[in-house]
Amino acid sequence: MWSSTVTTCRWWIGLHRERSCGRAAFHVICLGTLTLLLGSSASADDRVIEQRIQRIQNGLLSPVLVRGESIQSTPLSTRMELLHIPGISIAVIHGGKLEWARGFGVTRSGGPPVTPETLFQAASISKPVTALAVMNLVQRRKLDLDADVNQYLKSWKLPTNEFTQQANVTLRGLLTHSAGVTVHGFAGYEAGAPLPSLVQVLDGQAPANNAAIRADMVPGKTWRYSGGGFVIAQQVLTDVTDVPFPKLMHNLVLRPLGMKHSTYEQPLSRELIARAATPHRADGTPVPGGPHVYPELAAASLWTTPSDLARYAIGVQEALAGTSKRVVSAATARAMLAPAFDQQAIGLVVGGSAARPWFNHGGSNAGYRCLLVAYQDGDGAVIMTNSENGHELIVEILRTIAHEYAWPDYAPPERTLATVESQSFDRYVGAYRFASGATVTFWRNEGHIKSRIWGQPAVAMFPTSEREYFLKAVDARWVFSTGVEDADVAATLYQDGHEQLAKRLDDVEGRPALDVSIATEERFKEQTPAPGSEAALRRLIAGLVSGKPDYEDMRPGFAEIVRRKLSELQASLARLGSVQSFSFEGVGPAGDDAYSVKFEHGARDFHILLLPDGRIHAAQFSP
Repeated sequence: MWSSTVTTCRWWIGLHRERSCGRAAFHVICLGTLTLLLGSSASADDRVIEQRIQRIQNGLLSPVLVRGESIQSTPLSTRMELLHIPGISIAVIHGGKLEWARGFGVTRSGGPPVTPETLFQAASISKPVTALAVMNLVQRRKLDLDADVNQYLKSWKLPTNEFTQQANVTLRGLLTHSAGVTVHGFAGYEAGAPLPSLVQVLDGQAPANNAAIRADMVPGKTWRYSGGGFVIAQQVLTDVTDVPFPKLMHNLVLRPLGMKHSTYEQPLSRELIARAATPHRADGTPVPGGPHVYPELAAASLWTTPSDLARYAIGVQEALAGTSKRVVSAATARAMLAPAFDQQAIGLVVGGSAARPWFNHGGSNAGYRCLLVAYQDGDGAVIMTNSENGHELIVEILRTIAHEYAWPDYAPPERTLATVESQSFDRYVGAYRFASGATVTFWRNEGHIKSRIWGQPAVAMFPTSEREYFLKAVDARWVFSTGVEDADVAATLYQDGHEQLAKRLDDVEGRPALDVSIATEERFKEQTPAPGSEAALRRLIAGLVSGKPDYEDMRPGFAEIVRRKLSELQASLARLGSVQSFSFEGVGPAGDDAYSVKFEHGARDFHILLLPDGRIHAAQFSP
């Protein structure tokens, strides 16, 4: 139930990873195992590839390089141990071929090493693989992307309402997250737990643990990520073909692309589970019961390897180039990758320059994180981990690969550090507000210039001029502008090809926000809770249990999330019974306070972050 402020919240994936949590230590084996070298058979070429692997393995790069400064890098093994990530598997595509694949670490603490054949859950990367199957059937004229899906559904129908009466829910909408359909993602089910049928998932009926999948916005008007939409697509595929979904995916995509280590079967067979990496929580402990089971097959169930996902990417690349029609033609592949909403295409996110466009998708299941990135012209990488901290390290590995292979995207940029009197920044000190309502603060402390977007950790800034400052913690720049009046001062954030303007607040509103932001640094150092955070958490829990939370006590964006998920949250807390006690656990670098709350039927970890005025900015609790 954690809510982000603006798109810049992608800077920091976790809000409390720097806290000491008394985590159990485990030994990380980070020697490359069972290297796969493909392409040229010449030993000289093999040595070049091996040297590339060693540079990546031994020198993960920082987000930003500074001209004239030595390059800061960290061994992969060091980052794995620090982030409590047992295992990682990587495959790299170069020149349209799978150039190398290698495993690092172990499948579980004390377990066997990760190899290129170790299975991981692909999580949401299941979606673009599913989308390719849909495009195959569209090409064969068995499906129409723009027809009403109820035309194809037999065993279940999407209920009509005031939204679907204005526009049809279509496969194009479902596969581009623009059908106005609910349910963002799925939690899965512990091994041995009762599993719902697909219809029960669609209707949110027990034992399904999700809300009903319905249209609650006018289809085709808005982008909103919806795993629920892919569950509807799964029902369409099975109803139209009358073939079980795992077999259908094997026939249409996995077998034609040579993805011999991949399956949509859930749960995984005993034979295959022995080849799978064990999922782990952020603290390094295994997910209780092992891998979750995902009956939402099209959205989240694919078991695979980075090499097989690389074969998927190569299949798309070859289709685009017209050199292969194993699954779809060049025209169908181009239609699949045509952007529909901003960078969202059918099943994939697209971007890059006209000269070197790329496509990608990430995945996040219980205990697994993964990413697929590929250029249309034949380069790319797939990285899979068996840890909920995996995304942070995936970003580091990806930028190092991008630097090694001279990609135009993802690699760390080079910045020039200028010599500027630190006092010259004083004219910009204060609190600013984005159009979205998010607040950012800037201040100077012991010669260091810092900034904080509320809900994120504070970061140091470095000048390239008296008006422009860059961050080393992430690839982002701030450019300040001034006017006749103090109120005319503004700061523009440049990140990921986007710019966002924040205008300075007056002292009446801005000074308290700045003071609280600075005080948050001290609270993190001293590990003391924010005044009123426990009381606010008590009110929030009581309101959720009663079904009558005080929305005026919340940031508007967070209040909207609570409204949308109220029935789920109320049901989750009701199963725990009455509250017995609260125990403060610590402060995250973003200023979120962690509490362990003991209920009648168990305990849960909660995080709560307050706005400077005391309202709730965001909250989160463990499932």
